Formats: sequence, C-alpha cells, structure tokens
Amino acid sequence: MPDARARLDDAQVAAVARYRAGLAPRPDLPPAEEYEDAQGVLVATAADGDLTVVEVPRWEPPSAVVERLHDEGWTDTVAWVGPPPDDVAELPQRLLALLPAAGLPPDSAALSSAAAAWAAVCEGGRDVIVVPVPVSPDAPEAGPEELAAAHGASLLGSRPWSGTARTGGTVVFCTGLSGAGKSTIAARLVELLIEAGRTVTLLDGDEVRHHLSAGLGFSKADRDTNVRRIGWVAAQIAKHGGIAVCAPIAPYAEVRADVRREVEAQAGPGSFVLVHVATSLADCEARDRKGLYARARRGEIPAFTGISDPYETPSDAEVTVETAGRDVDECARQVLAAVLSRPGS
Repeated sequence: MPDARARLDDAQVAAVARYRAGLAPRPDLPPAEEYEDAQGVLVATAADGDLTVVEVPRWEPPSAVVERLHDEGWTDTVAWVGPPPDDVAELPQRLLALLPAAGLPPDSAALSSAAAAWAAVCEGGRDVIVVPVPVSPDAPEAGPEELAAAHGASLLGSRPWSGTARTGGTVVFCTGLSGAGKSTIAARLVELLIEAGRTVTLLDGDEVRHHLSAGLGFSKADRDTNVRRIGWVAAQIAKHGGIAVCAPIAPYAEVRADVRREVEAQAGPGSFVLVHVATSLADCEARDRKGLYARARRGEIPAFTGISDPYETPSDAEVTVETAGRDVDECARQVLAAVLSRPGS
C-alpha cells in the first residue's frame, strides 16, 4: 500500500511543475496518495495511476504567463533565459526573463542574485518580467528555445549559470575526538572573528544537543541526526551572510559530507571550512577531566568514539590543527587565517 502522503524536495516539486506545464513527462515519485512540498502544502494527488496536480507553489504555468503578458498588452514578446548578459545595451525595452531554477529553494541566494541582476536592468528604463521556471540551471530538460516558445515568446538569447552563488557566509565545522579542544578553539575563534568585525554564531556540540536535539540518545542514528541538525542551522546562518562556528565530534565522513553539501547548496561553493582538530587519542585521554574515556575503557559507555566506536579521520579537511605543544590562541589564529583568506569571505 502506498503511503497516505509523501513529502517532496524542491527538485521533485519542480518535476511536478514541469509535468503540469507540459515540459516533461510524468515524474517518477515515491508511491503515495498525496504529495506535499517542504512546507507541507499539497501539490498533487495520485489515484488509479493518474497524477493530478493541485497546486505548485512558486512555479507559474507558462499558460498563465502568456495570459498575464497578453493582459498587460505585450505583443511579439522576446525572452532571455538565465541571468542578464554582461552587455545589456542591446536588450529591448520589453523582455521576458526566464530563470531556470529547479532544485533551488525559494529563498536561494543564487536565484535572488539573478533576480536582483535583472532588477538592475529595469533601473535603466526597461520593462522586464522575471519568471522562475522549473528546469535545472545547469542542465535544463527543455532547451532555451523550447522554454521561450512555451511562454509565448521568441528567444533573444541565453546565458548559462551554475545555480549557485556565494553569499559571503561561512560555516567553520570543527571535528575531532572528545577532549580534543574543539570547543575551546571554537570559542577563541569566535572572539577573534568578532574582533575582526564579523557576525558570528557559535554552535557548540554540547549546547546544541541540550537545546536543539533534546530527546535524542547516543545511538549512531541519533548522533548523525544531531550533527545534521547542527549543519542545517549553520547553513541557514551562512545563507544570510553570517559565520557559524560548529564544534561537534562528527566522527563519520558520510555525515560530514552531507553537511558540506547542505551548506554549499545554501551559501555557495567554498562556504564550508572543515577543521580537523587533530589531537591524539592519548592526549585526549590524558586531559579527560570528565572521566569519560576511563568509563568507556571499563565498558560503562557503549559506542564511545575512539574507544568502542570509530572516528573516521577527515581526508578532506581544509585545515588540520595539530594541538600538541601549541596554545589555544595559536590554534585559533591558524583557523582564522584560513577563514579570512577564502574568496568571498
């Protein structure tokens, strides 16, 4: 039996919109009776093998765009697909701008940036209507000519774009064994960033678990969920131009990679800085003020990272901090230099 209701991601919602617009065949969706978007809005129903599109928030059907342009007196409409060209002098006074944006969230920095670029064109006295369309910006299912024709326009030109934009935000994600010094280094890094005039939020592992992840245990699934929640919050901060400094143990490479993808999807390429606080297991045990390692050695704490559960050493860290023989300030300044040297930071 199919599920009563399935939640679709942005790319799947866009696939439903393409189907509704006649730009693509019926999408391959998980079995369900009803489909909703990420905000819980019903977008389609399925019964007896038929898919009925109820509403697709954000995506305007080409027929509706054609009707709107007609009502506004547009004739012989020309369209441009993608962000505006570098030289806008030859653009006509009236233009339909189609922005391929499938898979991008409605508040995507890339989409906002492209729309703002067209708004600047309007300031020159042109009348430009910007319409996001449910195709991928880097590999559209329908080509520029087909998209223009579907919206009742002839194609003037197009410009490819990646669908990503650097917001200026950054996530500094410190990972390492328990007792490695992640929280101490992260706290000092926050101080240094504030001194440099940056807006910073600290997402410490212990504090986030207490507030954001209350109720989660310490199974692998719960620990992964905790790290992903930290990553999601950090991504939202970076998306809006802030800096988030995180300090979970995050022992598993797969989950760290998931967080990297989430952050860079929201804040653009290069917005994620993985910092491996590479304190040795022996040093972590020697400074074990809470006695956690001793308890783990006695078998009192199951699945303890570094003892009875693995720590997967990062092979993709942007910064590796060797703490032996170095004080906290020196370690934090190493990370600071790496963060401030990144393009767009």
